[in-house]
Amino acid sequence: MKEYTILALFSVLAVFILDALLKTRVLKRKIFWLFIFIIAIFKLLVNGYLTATKIVNYNPEFFLGIKLGSIPLEDFLFGFSMVSIAIIIWEYFGDRKPC
Repeated sequence: MKEYTILALFSVLAVFILDALLKTRVLKRKIFWLFIFIIAIFKLLVNGYLTATKIVNYNPEFFLGIKLGSIPLEDFLFGFSMVSIAIIIWEYFGDRKPC
């Protein structure tokens, strides 16, 4: 079974649901997508090095086998989700007044 693929797709779905539920509209901002693009470039550099040199190795049983360079596609999905959820939560609680 492709657990990493399933979890990565679920995490992306969670981002869209959380953004809608909390009404932060982070995903509708151009600056957010520019930020994600910049992060992807650094991911290609750092994670690309780690996976190309076999410092980090993935078991092919757990992902689709689709790679961008030496990085599994799922890594980009999961990375997008981690960063996006952090920004959405930051935006949501950043607008709150202290108690």
